Amino acid sequence: MLVLVAPGQGAQTPGFLTPWLDLPGAADRLGAWSDAIGLDLAHYGTEADADAIRDTAVAQPLLVAAGLLSAAALGDVLPGAVAGHSVGEITAAAFAGVLDDTAALSLVRKRGLAMAEAAAITETGMSALLGGDPEVTIPHLQKLGLTPANVNGAGQIVAAGTLEQLAALEADKPEGVRRVVALKVAGAFHTHHMAPAVDSLAKAAEELAPGDPKLTYVSNKDGQAVATGAEVLSRLVGQVANPVRWDLCMETFKELGVTALVEVCPGGTLTGLAKRALPGVATVALKTPDDLDAARALIAEHQN
Repeated sequence: MLVLVAPGQGAQTPGFLTPWLDLPGAADRLGAWSDAIGLDLAHYGTEADADAIRDTAVAQPLLVAAGLLSAAALGDVLPGAVAGHSVGEITAAAFAGVLDDTAALSLVRKRGLAMAEAAAITETGMSALLGGDPEVTIPHLQKLGLTPANVNGAGQIVAAGTLEQLAALEADKPEGVRRVVALKVAGAFHTHHMAPAVDSLAKAAEELAPGDPKLTYVSNKDGQAVATGAEVLSRLVGQVANPVRWDLCMETFKELGVTALVEVCPGGTLTGLAKRALPGVATVALKTPDDLDAARALIAEHQN
């Protein structure tokens, strides 16, 4: 059984879209999406520097566009389930037929702008904690006033809060945590700091007409499969101010009998977690078009 997954913010790197635009039709598709949402995706994906693509309002549409482009390059894929980490859930919603590509990019553009506006209220950020026991780490974060914003499984939790709280974490790591790594994001996403963005996103969602998922859509709110488009959209709205439970998504993949996982561009983060938490599951991360043949071979062997 094949799972197709989409990464979240922080996976982007300068120039990462450059090789993808050499594929037939990719530049035209990206140009049409850029016109639809008023953002030059080709520029940001090929020429912009790290600071420019760290901007939440840019990074989020760029990631969804990259996921859609790379998935299209795979050809016909019939995964047993789809899921996304944070903003990757919008990419997954397009994979499942809940939103068409243009609607997904329109929604993520509004999401990015709303979250950037919310992040500007207070200086906040996120840091990944590597190692440690969640039963020890989570109370320690709460003691420091931080939120466990991403519980990723495989020994990784992402803390979010003010820069002062994150500095205190650097000086006072939970027992068992090997490293604390600041992430390339511009705010404390999936925390109460994002509450102002929820209202904006709810208004944007009212303009959409979601379809019910044509594939099993695993939500990172609680790792549960969601059956209706209305519920998917509702969860996408609330998700910006609530923790991501990728650990529970991976538990659901196990229950579904996953044997292979393909992560769309810019892949690497979720396949890394899967290698540690889902032993025996074959993985391919789409980083460049050079990875397409390996992904197609895996898909042919494992898809339903």
